[in-house]
Amino acid sequence: MKNYNYTSIPSQCFLGEGPYWYSDLQCFFWVDIEKGNLFQHHLESGQTKTYSFTHRLAVVLEGKGNQLILGLDRKLASFNLKTEELRWLTEVESDLRLNRFNDGKVDPKGRIWIGTLSTKFTEGAGSLYCVNQDLYPQKKLSNLTISNGMAWTEDNQTFYFIDTPTRQIKAFHFDLKSGKIEFDRIAIEIPEELGFPDGMCIDREGMLWVAHYGGAGVYRWNPKNGELLDKIELPVPHITSCCFGGENLDTLLITSAQENMSSEQLKKFPMSGDVFLVKTACQGYLPFKCEF
Repeated sequence: MKNYNYTSIPSQCFLGEGPYWYSDLQCFFWVDIEKGNLFQHHLESGQTKTYSFTHRLAVVLEGKGNQLILGLDRKLASFNLKTEELRWLTEVESDLRLNRFNDGKVDPKGRIWIGTLSTKFTEGAGSLYCVNQDLYPQKKLSNLTISNGMAWTEDNQTFYFIDTPTRQIKAFHFDLKSGKIEFDRIAIEIPEELGFPDGMCIDREGMLWVAHYGGAGVYRWNPKNGELLDKIELPVPHITSCCFGGENLDTLLITSAQENMSSEQLKKFPMSGDVFLVKTACQGYLPFKCEF
């Protein structure tokens, strides 16, 4: 295992999540879900701007025409960074008031994949949806508990997905044209002592960088044989997600959380809720942009 250096951005999120690299602006975005805050960090200047919403904010993605696409409660909306205008696009599970969005990504065809969970973390209450230009959410998986990390292989043949409490990363056959997925295998089983798999991203070697909630780090796994390759150790227990960014796409932005921590634990791990920047020897990919 290598030794990694990190720099921190003191965002003190209750539940930091949803990291996203916006290359045109050379900015990282991330969210504090429960507080409804959106953070924008310009990498070169080191300046951070915050936007606030009166909803739980789980996901930030990139749409057309310099619009962000936000996952707010159970609704998708476009957000204009210049005018700060919010425009509602579509909604899922309007009858399930306890549910909210969790992780979301855009696939190589520009469709949004976004999951839900119950705020009571009820087993089987969540689902995974795919939303394309017609804005009609198609349910892809059901009976999930904490719908979480997603990644696609470079050849667009495989979709990796995490339902956190299972401690598994599943591989699905992926049909790029139709968006159909079919379960293939369990690619990785996370040992109990390493915490729970949360958000993740993929590097150019096809390896998965997985945030471990309760595991104090980001772990690099080989999904072809399930082998643990590396770990970025961080000074907080609850690591929630990560994404590649920066000019060479070799910088990981890593989010963390304060939730489920006692006052004693927060004193012991005062950087919980902050964001960490780590330079790696690997490169990731530019995120795909939404087609609407």
